[in-house]
Amino acid sequence: MDIIVLGSAAGGGFPQWNCACTNCRRARAGDAAAEPRTQSSLAVSADGKRWVLLNASPDLRQQCLANPQLHPNGAARGSPIAAVVLTNGDVDHVGGLLTLRERQPFALYASPEVRRVLDQNPIFNVLDRTLVNQHSLTLDRSTPISGGDGTALGLAVKPFAVPGKVPLHLEQAGRPLATEDGTTIGLEISDGRSRFFYIPGCAALTDRLAALVREAALVLFDGTLWRDDEMIANGTGAKTGKRMGHMSMSGGDGSIAAFAPLAVKRKVFVHINNTNPVLLSDSSERAAVEAAGWEVARDGLELHI
Repeated sequence: MDIIVLGSAAGGGFPQWNCACTNCRRARAGDAAAEPRTQSSLAVSADGKRWVLLNASPDLRQQCLANPQLHPNGAARGSPIAAVVLTNGDVDHVGGLLTLRERQPFALYASPEVRRVLDQNPIFNVLDRTLVNQHSLTLDRSTPISGGDGTALGLAVKPFAVPGKVPLHLEQAGRPLATEDGTTIGLEISDGRSRFFYIPGCAALTDRLAALVREAALVLFDGTLWRDDEMIANGTGAKTGKRMGHMSMSGGDGSIAAFAPLAVKRKVFVHINNTNPVLLSDSSERAAVEAAGWEVARDGLELHI
């Protein structure tokens, strides 16, 4: 399988448009140690020709321009993008669907919960249902992925529930914020010979999740924050990482410690918030991450398994 990290930052990208934290100031100044990043998304292909997007970032147009593998080819109108798979209903994972509105056939796969989010918002009616075939994913069941024309793409996706929270735009008084019901899912992607895991949002590494990824060849995992109170400490927000549905990298209950005994061969942090010091290649936090055997994703990173 060929994998492209289209976007490696969390919602808002890096630098974030309204943020003046140290990281964002260095990125705007052109500091080579603060490489800009777009919002989180992957592309994966079994044949190098037809591509499946894992989440549709609001930055999708820019990401398509930056990666020749996604450029139109052949007919006057066309795209190598054959399908989109969504892991939740957050704006930074579904906003890019609006970029795909120019009567382009593709298939859309999501949990029933996320499909309801799209159905309840009339703006997504710009996706012509006669061209965009929608499919529901069933938790813990492998689903072969086909393109908009029904042609098999040589990939299968198995979704599984992970601890998370409802999207910000759906938060309501009295409604539980913490969920493990399919509102947020991780994905196991396979081509029949190899497999990898994509988990861009996760609030905790449960025993069940640890068993799933143990000894995996590749895991791309939620890297939103370095520490739980990061945004409070630097004055950019009032919420902890746990309140936002994200597991921090550092600390005894962080992802670095949780993954240490799991023997995962390649571990890559994605969905990294603009405040996270690991975005700076010269930071002590980046050095600590790399010393622990992790990589910090950058836009355009290509992986092959």
